[in-house]
Amino acid sequence: MDLDVYVTAHRAEWERLDHLLRRGGKLTGAEADELVALYQRTATHLSIVQSSTPDPMLTARLTQLVARARATVTGTRRSSWRDAVRFLTAGFPAAVYRSRRWWIPTAVLSTLLAVLIGWWIGTHPEVQASIGASTDLREMTRPGGQYETYYSSHPAASFAAQVWTNNAQAAAMCLVLGAFLGIPVLWILFLNMLNLGVGIGLMSSAGRLDVFLGLILPHGLLELTAVFVAAGTGLRLGWTVVEPGPRTRRAALAEQGRAAVGMAIGLALVLFVSGLLEGFVTPSGLPTWARITIGVAAELAFLAYVYVLGGRAARAGDTGDLEEPDRSAALPTAA
Repeated sequence: MDLDVYVTAHRAEWERLDHLLRRGGKLTGAEADELVALYQRTATHLSIVQSSTPDPMLTARLTQLVARARATVTGTRRSSWRDAVRFLTAGFPAAVYRSRRWWIPTAVLSTLLAVLIGWWIGTHPEVQASIGASTDLREMTRPGGQYETYYSSHPAASFAAQVWTNNAQAAAMCLVLGAFLGIPVLWILFLNMLNLGVGIGLMSSAGRLDVFLGLILPHGLLELTAVFVAAGTGLRLGWTVVEPGPRTRRAALAEQGRAAVGMAIGLALVLFVSGLLEGFVTPSGLPTWARITIGVAAELAFLAYVYVLGGRAARAGDTGDLEEPDRSAALPTAA
């Protein structure tokens, strides 16, 4: 395509669209219809320029023109509390529900890996010796040792904030790095399961696995579920790079990426609850059964939230993506 000829053929339409946009709301009915038609044609022109002869200056000019026209045609939309409520009651749980075929297998395989690592460490003294000196390991696993005092070593509020920050960062990394074919996500998962497996192995070898589980389960059920959801979503995003389906790879990644951003916000809230449990419930003086019951209740509440609210929203067509008016047009409208 001869770019100069193309620009010459359509410059008058672009200038006319720019003129109508500058007039703002002072348009007659016929002029408003003309603006919509010019917006549609200019969006098509932009798509053609981008796909055939991408000129940076012309692309930038048309992109700005189309964006201004789109804002005028569709109107400026402001976020409100209604958006937040919709996100929490439909968008986020629907996104988690729709990705369950990724995060549930991720959770099962990761848990099995942690148990396997724990069994290997717990039944092989030579592996324990490679982790640390026997005196150090005894200090870690004894009654009142480091594994027990870790959760009460700092004021509850600051400890909960620190835990929340660290876990939210790990979840965000899983979501963001998923675009790299999911490989970094597998590494993050492995490190998390390795740390869990070491704790299981060392405490079981000391005959105190019940104490370890009593410390981990109150907050760990919800915390690990959030990490598994983030990891599964990241892996799904990585697979989208390989197999985008019937959509273009760009459109598929855009949709999954927007859903992943929303997922990061929702999981930050879930991990905030987990951090509160770890900061206030785990080190509390409550009996072990009571602390575990609280952790199980929090986990069941989250799963019910996902499967009831999320399942209903997903069946209604919610994908966790932005609402239609907030998305960029996937395809140019016909002229």
